[in-house]
Amino acid sequence: MNQSMKVSGKTVEEALDTAVREWETTIDRIEYQVLEEPRKGFLGIGAKQASIEVFLRVDPVEEAAAYLKDLVQAMNVEAEVEVQILRKHTAMEIKGSSLGLLIGKRGKTLDALQHLTNTAANKYADAKQHIVLDAENYRGKRKESLQRFAERMAGKALREAKTIKLEPMDAAERKIIHQTLHQHKNIETTSSGKEPRRHVVITPGVKEKLK
Repeated sequence: MNQSMKVSGKTVEEALDTAVREWETTIDRIEYQVLEEPRKGFLGIGAKQASIEVFLRVDPVEEAAAYLKDLVQAMNVEAEVEVQILRKHTAMEIKGSSLGLLIGKRGKTLDALQHLTNTAANKYADAKQHIVLDAENYRGKRKESLQRFAERMAGKALREAKTIKLEPMDAAERKIIHQTLHQHKNIETTSSGKEPRRHVVITPGVKEKLK
């Protein structure tokens, strides 16, 4: 929810300057409504200041980062959150030592923190925010592990000439499997099942038969 307050000044501009100082922010994050225009009066008699109501637009990324820091602190982990705004998403990197508790088994705790952080951001966002949360480069390591796993399973499917159903994965991990095997000559991948049990199916020989 946006913050608001009423401010007065000799002019509307002066009142806005007061609001900027009060909130320690920048003018581009402030919206305002004039409640009363300033009036000079006659020989100073009857003069009135400008009165405005100002609204501080909340930055969803800043709010999400602050929320994440509170979560990390509540888990008794000393860490900092580094934010990087990218073209398609916002990356938040948790930096510190002994972050295993925040990552959890197979990244489940990290995924839960990421979900909560996105939820916090989208409470204040006009357009949907997409935040990717990482710690100790877990996402990169997990991607490399999934790529190697996908290649091994594809090889097994071809050697044994049978369809292989992988374990359930979230959408991001399934995407890595699909992308890794997309250019594979004699392998086709599909997703099957319903969340949270949706999984990738690797089928051998399909592309070759279609030629």
